[in-house]
Amino acid sequence: MDTVACIPNNSPISCIHTFRSQSPHFPTSFAANRVGRGSWTPIRASTASTEREEVLLAPHRKEDQQLKNGIAEFYDESSSIWENIWGDHMHHGFYDPDSTVSVSDHRAAQIRMIEESLRFASISEERTKWPKRIVDVGCGIGGSSRYLAEKFGATSVGITLSPVQAQRASALAAAQGLAHKVSFQVADALEQPFPDGKFDLVWSMESGEHMPDKTKFVGELARVAAPGGTIIIVTWCHRDLGPDEQSLKPWEQDLLKKICDAYYLPAWCSAADYVKLLKSLSLQDIKSEDWSCFVAPFWPAVIRSAMTWKGLTSLLSSGQKTIKGALAMPLMIEGYKKGLIKFAIITCRKPE
Repeated sequence: MDTVACIPNNSPISCIHTFRSQSPHFPTSFAANRVGRGSWTPIRASTASTEREEVLLAPHRKEDQQLKNGIAEFYDESSSIWENIWGDHMHHGFYDPDSTVSVSDHRAAQIRMIEESLRFASISEERTKWPKRIVDVGCGIGGSSRYLAEKFGATSVGITLSPVQAQRASALAAAQGLAHKVSFQVADALEQPFPDGKFDLVWSMESGEHMPDKTKFVGELARVAAPGGTIIIVTWCHRDLGPDEQSLKPWEQDLLKKICDAYYLPAWCSAADYVKLLKSLSLQDIKSEDWSCFVAPFWPAVIRSAMTWKGLTSLLSSGQKTIKGALAMPLMIEGYKKGLIKFAIITCRKPE
């Protein structure tokens, strides 16, 4: 039995085609009600006004839990392999498009990705304006959390669905003498266990693509941001739709579905859709940019590393989920080359 979500014409999301096919329980509307200084309360319109609709929506809550379990198991299984080959930053690197990239440059490129993201978001270089409280949403094994905490002298907390990642991140923080500044916990980015307005910097490095409910995801980022705080989202997106397009082309949807199946991804959306969601929450200084050209060497390099003896032996000893993900890497390259997949940064600031 299918669930049909009716989305009004003034919805902040334009990529309805994606959510109809992959996430039919996408909320019908979202607003942010500010109560007092810095208080943001997400208000979602109910999609289950009748018993019949409630019955229809129940299977999708089960699907959400299955997705979360799949994400956690995927990273439980693959994180140690990644760390062994690539280090503790589980994200793309930032490269000069015209440069010749050597293998040794990739870890440095991952640090450049962090620094370029901070620069794009206009994080002040004045020490008195540095963020003091940071949340790393989808923290992996804590590479960004530790780097940002050291850079700014801040306290940082990372959340992940993977117990293995949280445990390893904590161990690395202790080994680096940062246990008093950095902590990690298993938590859902769509239901963050933090009070409103807690963090000066809300950091999401390549976690948004795993979120089945983009509206709720962005709403939670805004909720936990402190007044005046900065939100940085770096994520995979699909291309923006043209003014006369209602959906992606069938071949594009088919390619994304194959990638979703391999990497436990739900609905894709565009950078323009993220911008619309942020605008709907009255956030300020919203800007985005396509960084696809700056990450082009990344997936070919990952494939090369997987084809080494160290990579192959690690893959064969990992598990089916990791092997399935490795086999899908050429699909990511195809998506980038054909202009379907975009690597986007979207930043904004919460009003004072």
